[in-house]
Amino acid sequence: MFGLRSDGKRIKNIDPVMKIIPHIMFDRTDAMVMQAQDYDCSGIDAYILSKRKTEGIRFSYLDILVSAIVRTIAQRPKMNRFIVNGRVFRRNNIQVAFALKKKLIDAAEETTVKLTFDGTESIYEVKEKVDAIVKENKGISKKNDTDNLAKILTRVPNFMIKFMVRFLMFLDKHGMLPKSVLNASPFHTTVFLVHLKSIKMPPVFHHIYKFGTTGTFISMGQEKYEPVVKNRETKEIVVKKMLKAGVVVDERISDGLYNSLTLRVFKKLMEDPHLLDEKLDEVIQDVK
Repeated sequence: MFGLRSDGKRIKNIDPVMKIIPHIMFDRTDAMVMQAQDYDCSGIDAYILSKRKTEGIRFSYLDILVSAIVRTIAQRPKMNRFIVNGRVFRRNNIQVAFALKKKLIDAAEETTVKLTFDGTESIYEVKEKVDAIVKENKGISKKNDTDNLAKILTRVPNFMIKFMVRFLMFLDKHGMLPKSVLNASPFHTTVFLVHLKSIKMPPVFHHIYKFGTTGTFISMGQEKYEPVVKNRETKEIVVKKMLKAGVVVDERISDGLYNSLTLRVFKKLMEDPHLLDEKLDEVIQDVK
């Protein structure tokens, strides 16, 4: 309440234009900026093969993707801001949420998991967390905090569900949402990842939820072979395997130039995962 939240600190020292934008674009759905992204898979595939041969570690595209997200946010802290009730906050940590099918069959339930990082993690540490949470949630009978919260909210008649959700949104707006709910909610995260590659689908531009504090959606689709200009001077064209993505950002959290440079950092890390091998010495801090 009064600008205080358990999941972030209010930022007061910001540009006047950025300060007024949340009062013009009230919701995240008003402020969605979408961009298609392509990543050259040659560096990713070479990295995965090298690590398997030399270290016996089986890295996946998901490991690299989550690691690149964490490292990017650690170096570009404005992307970890969020807007609530017209106020700008910096998140206390870096969080990545993604949906997980408990079993790859139509009848299996889907759950959502959320990982928390401090930003210094190497790709080895990120992989350990990803593997652990996937293992914990695989299986029809497995339940996590998000599943339990959804079960509680849906035990009542339909008209009461609507009331309870609206009540939670009211509490969230005024900084009174319990910390246990914030921790369980996949809607309160730095980045929500849609890993469509795992089910062999192309990427989409996923809307940003009105409820919660998610500032960025990344939809990672299936790889695709396509012609790419290898040399701009000679106009030589080669066929490469490209990883396709759709990125949606809440433009109220940072300006267009900052967003653009952030995507460049992310692309560099995705295409050269060796940069993620070592821990980050220091996380860049946001303004107070």
